[in-house]
Amino acid sequence: MNENLPPCPKCSCAYTYEMNALVVCPECGHEWVPAESAAEGGGDSGEQVVKDAVGNVLSDGDTVTVVKALKVKGSPSGIKAGTKVRNIRLIDGVDGHDIDCKIDGFGAMQLKSSVVKKA
Repeated sequence: MNENLPPCPKCSCAYTYEMNALVVCPECGHEWVPAESAAEGGGDSGEQVVKDAVGNVLSDGDTVTVVKALKVKGSPSGIKAGTKVRNIRLIDGVDGHDIDCKIDGFGAMQLKSSVVKKA
């Protein structure tokens, strides 16, 4: 067994193992190619890749569309599905919220990338 295998990037499990060209985590089932994380500069120091609900890669300044109705705390009406959000900013937010934006009628807000689609 190779003692130099990296820990899992998702759950930080130290008990990873090799399977063909992949490294596999037995706890969360995440599979990755170790050469990719080394090419990024050691894992988390590289730029994050944020994908929308259908798998398109998002970047700063993109325009996205909300794919499902969202409840907004403190507002009698939420954000309707189909609402366009312009000029998003990708952040490393809390609780899975990785998009910072301004929505007309609501103001500044953070969204999860899993509820938007690139327009």
